[in-house]
Amino acid sequence: MQRVLYVGQDPDTVDYSDPALPPGADAAKIRAGIDLAVRDLAARGWQVDTCMISPDGAGLRALSSQLTSATYACVVIGGGMRIPPKSLLLFERVLNTVHQAAPQARIAFNTRPEDTAEAAARWVDAG
Repeated sequence: MQRVLYVGQDPDTVDYSDPALPPGADAAKIRAGIDLAVRDLAARGWQVDTCMISPDGAGLRALSSQLTSATYACVVIGGGMRIPPKSLLLFERVLNTVHQAAPQARIAFNTRPEDTAEAAARWVDAG
């Protein structure tokens, strides 16, 4: 069974006043999106782990620990880490952590929770 890790920012640490975020975004909506993504990934027959991190060193250490706890076919990095301009440094740190801790894993990017499974599918079966 293929294993996929879905990485995002912990909803409790998001700055919802950021104008780059969709209007009305809040922790409950993000959690609902995470749940939807996990269901869609699991429906494809993959084992799914999530790692929602804080935007600091502790979050990166948690991510590194998660990445080394299992072998992942693919790591999907959520749009909330890539899209807001002020998250660029966090995104770069996450990407480099994945590259270092799980070099065998393919890396994919979603644009919203609803396309997380499609993002992983581009790479899980790509060999």
